[in-house]
Amino acid sequence: MDWRSSLAKSLCIAVVTLSMGEAAHAATLRAFVSGVGDNINTASNCSHAAPCRTFAAALTVVSPGGEIVALDPAGYGPITIDRPLTLVGVPGAAINVPSAGTGIAINAGPNDSVRVQGLLIDGGLVGYEGIEVANVGSLSIEKCVVRNLINGIDFNNLASITNLMIADSTFENNSGDGILIDPFDTVRATAVLTRVNVSKNHFDGIVVTGSPFGQTFVTVSDSVIDGNDGAGARAASDNVTTVVTVFRSVMANNGTGFTADGGFTALVVGQSEITGNANGWTATNGALVQSYNDNKMNWNTANEGALPLINNK
Repeated sequence: MDWRSSLAKSLCIAVVTLSMGEAAHAATLRAFVSGVGDNINTASNCSHAAPCRTFAAALTVVSPGGEIVALDPAGYGPITIDRPLTLVGVPGAAINVPSAGTGIAINAGPNDSVRVQGLLIDGGLVGYEGIEVANVGSLSIEKCVVRNLINGIDFNNLASITNLMIADSTFENNSGDGILIDPFDTVRATAVLTRVNVSKNHFDGIVVTGSPFGQTFVTVSDSVIDGNDGAGARAASDNVTTVVTVFRSVMANNGTGFTADGGFTALVVGQSEITGNANGWTATNGALVQSYNDNKMNWNTANEGALPLINNK
């Protein structure tokens, strides 16, 4: 064997070894980040002993279905999620959204599941969106605070069947909407919002526009929707069924407690308090608003007349 053959063989072994190392680095199911971490630690898969500094760096070593865990309070930077993933924070773990930027952008597969838990997402009054959803099968948001942005979350999803779940979270002081659910190209979209606080947003608190191509069903329960300049809850659809149900919740001190618009829209309210709003409720362009006859509606400046009833089956 001459020196050329020996060199070629050595180079081949080096390339194979490097490729195997890169594959190993991309196959971990759990990566860690820390305020004292370093992104050079992607070489060791952002392990617990050698965590990375940012969510984005940790994502490069996590396999689909894995998780990224924050170990301590710090700012961990924006992230674009392109696979099934769990993102876990601790008290004080944050994403500080840059000017005109997005904190968490989700563009995963139509069957992928993404979970975000325990994070503060703060736009500092210059960030654009806290969570922007372009494509995902299901998204779960738990114990998060999303504030000081234009929109807290924009669920503008393209998957044909999709589900959103938000629990124990706050969306406040955004210059647009707190929670915007506008699935564009979806055959059937569902959302369940439980124990959410949607407060002091400068447009609407919760907005559901529905999909032009399929049905949208949203349920809000045990929640506080307070002090939004527009409507506390707004539902609108012109051509496909959109149903919003609000149950055991408070809609107080908003421009309008709740409003529905469009002939394919229904907004149903039960065991809720609608008080202190400039307008109690409105329904326009053939929209249907109904009550289970067990709500409390007082001290609204206008439009607090009795709601049409629905059978309490």
